[in-house]
Amino acid sequence: MSQVATPSIQEQQFLDAFQQAIETQSFDRMIMSQYKGELEHLEKMTFRVIQLQNQDVLSCLFRYKTNDVTKNYTLNEALPIVQGFLQQCKQANLMTNEQELQLKKNKKKDMLTVSKQQPISSKTAEQQGHDRTKHRYVDQNSYFLQPLGITDAKAQIIPSMSRKWKQINKFVEIFSGALEQLPNHQQALKIVDFGSGKGYLTFALYDYLAKNKITPFVTGVELNDKMVKFCHDVAQQSDFTQLDFFQGDVRTYHPETLDVMIALHACDVATDFAIHTGIRLNAQMIMCAPCCHKELRPQLQSPIVLQPMLQFGIHAGQQSEMLTDTIRALLLKAYGYETKVFEFVALEHTSKNKMILATKRKDYIEPDQAVLAQIQALKAMYGIRKHSLELLLNDQWDQQDIGSKC
Repeated sequence: MSQVATPSIQEQQFLDAFQQAIETQSFDRMIMSQYKGELEHLEKMTFRVIQLQNQDVLSCLFRYKTNDVTKNYTLNEALPIVQGFLQQCKQANLMTNEQELQLKKNKKKDMLTVSKQQPISSKTAEQQGHDRTKHRYVDQNSYFLQPLGITDAKAQIIPSMSRKWKQINKFVEIFSGALEQLPNHQQALKIVDFGSGKGYLTFALYDYLAKNKITPFVTGVELNDKMVKFCHDVAQQSDFTQLDFFQGDVRTYHPETLDVMIALHACDVATDFAIHTGIRLNAQMIMCAPCCHKELRPQLQSPIVLQPMLQFGIHAGQQSEMLTDTIRALLLKAYGYETKVFEFVALEHTSKNKMILATKRKDYIEPDQAVLAQIQALKAMYGIRKHSLELLLNDQWDQQDIGSKC
């Protein structure tokens, strides 16, 4: 980080409010955006106070164009860290229990505005205190966690489900961050979760949105009819009136509209069908964790320079997986989505932990021909004749080629 300069009057007032919020434990979160410093492709930073090894730390989520990075700082070193980043950003928002401060900078001067927060009830304050101890995106006291087997009758996490509990929270954390990028994220959301299984994430998303005053309309799509009935019963018990489940898959469930498309561990080309559904219906967010990459492996022809590496089966398999998901990500990019590919905590105990996250750009008009040319170059290099998502987008899908199943 470059040398810290003397802050302006408005910056100093903002920093003083931040320091006071930390000292009085009224700090909620802080967001810095429009970064102009030396870190390439950094879009914004989100700061929260969490507890690690029984010690409060300032945790910062650095959001880059293609990945997210989290760093933690002790509270003693937090102020100079925040001051340094503040001088490199054109906007900063500080939320406390009592007020919200917004600092905006332009060429003429810095502008600081302060607005009062709504008074919070003692119950809310108690919950905020609990969140400070261990920040979670899913309320541990939510009823739905009990019939799903995550918590017991006293709302305590069942030890054998602690890993699943962390996975659920990680997923909702990623969803929450992407949701902030949507232009109308405070409005009602139509969400379809293909391959919803036992509904861990489906229920968690519904609960998260409802508790954040966003009207959810959520459908879980699952082939196993016993799972569908089970989830229907849990939804009724939880009084989730706008959560339903459909017995089928991405080829048999045809929503007319959707805002968010989710497909985690959809097998082989089922991921392509799911992404195509999201693009076709102009979904504002697409979240996929691909699984069982089988389509490109038989087609893969090693370029001469790569033959020494790809002669080993495991390397050829990894290469075909990377190529499959690269083409998917590029197609999303070509069709108007900001796309990230990153490692995600496995939802089941599996190594299939790659996440493709795409959010719709507001300026999209037509497919990006330059990106489509990149795809054709990759296909030519590896001798790829067909990729299902590309065929679907071009209305060239062969109905007889139904792909592979796990």
